[in-house]
Amino acid sequence: MKKTLIAIGCFLAVLAVGQDKKNGKGGAGDATKGKDVFESNCSVCHNADSEEKKMGPGLKGLTKQDKMVNGKKPTDANIKALINAGGNGMPSYADMLTDEEKADVIAYLKTL
Repeated sequence: MKKTLIAIGCFLAVLAVGQDKKNGKGGAGDATKGKDVFESNCSVCHNADSEEKKMGPGLKGLTKQDKMVNGKKPTDANIKALINAGGNGMPSYADMLTDEEKADVIAYLKTL
């Protein structure tokens, strides 16, 4: 009986993770929330729907590129580091966004 309950629990957990990914949510962030954070904090300077530069670079396809404008690979860690540090006219968002908001923005960027 105990093994059956554990198996059912594992199955439900797998279903929940699969549903979250289907809805644009992953374990690291929520793309839907990330879009809202992006629109209120980032869209003034960055285009989400093109690679064309606004004040900062356009971010469409960022996570599919070989490197970001700073020359680093667009990994979650490198994107978060850039958000935290800022640079080239971009302010640091280390204290302006929570870790959850940063994870949500990164999840959103992956959908572009």
